[in-house]
Amino acid sequence: MSGWGTGYSFHCDLVDYSDKPQAMRMAATCWLYYFSKFIEMLDTIFFVLRKKNSQVTFLHVYHHSIMPFTWWFGVRFSPGGMGTFHGLLNCVVHVIMYTYYGLTAMGPNYQKYLWWKKYLTTIQLIQFVMVTTHISQYFFIKDCPYQFPIFIYIIGLYGLIFLFLFLNFWYHAYTKGKRLPKVLQAQTWAHHSNGVMNGNVDHDKYQ
Repeated sequence: MSGWGTGYSFHCDLVDYSDKPQAMRMAATCWLYYFSKFIEMLDTIFFVLRKKNSQVTFLHVYHHSIMPFTWWFGVRFSPGGMGTFHGLLNCVVHVIMYTYYGLTAMGPNYQKYLWWKKYLTTIQLIQFVMVTTHISQYFFIKDCPYQFPIFIYIIGLYGLIFLFLFLNFWYHAYTKGKRLPKVLQAQTWAHHSNGVMNGNVDHDKYQ
């Protein structure tokens, strides 16, 4: 309603600084997104209080600390236009992500419903590819007078950095199996044990 489903072209969408209802709605939506970044910082606080220090990774801290800082400038100077597309995608992904977290918080009986964690990370990776692809259009569109090009560079850099960090997370979490849900870890260990008994273990895979 603020633009992405009612008028934006997904190409060279400019910031509307007028007092039109849709422009004001977009500005308000950007502020709410900015405010949500502070709420998400509670993740880190809960990890520390629960002594889950292994989850306070560089990726986690970097993500939660830099987003509020840069989005303040976004809300202040560029509350709308093509620079907000990544916020739209991020909100959709976070609905899925916190649904997963909600299931994990419901106890061991719900472990069997957590098999799709790997697909959640896949969705996050697709998000960063889409963000980088969308914002990169700016460099190929003729005469796109986006008011604050600096945000184009920041968002593009965001997309690439987070894509790299999440690919690194994918490698350690799933290729090495360090962050799989317990039910899947058990399956991986059972497969490993069977391989040992049968004498056909790929040692490089499990080092």
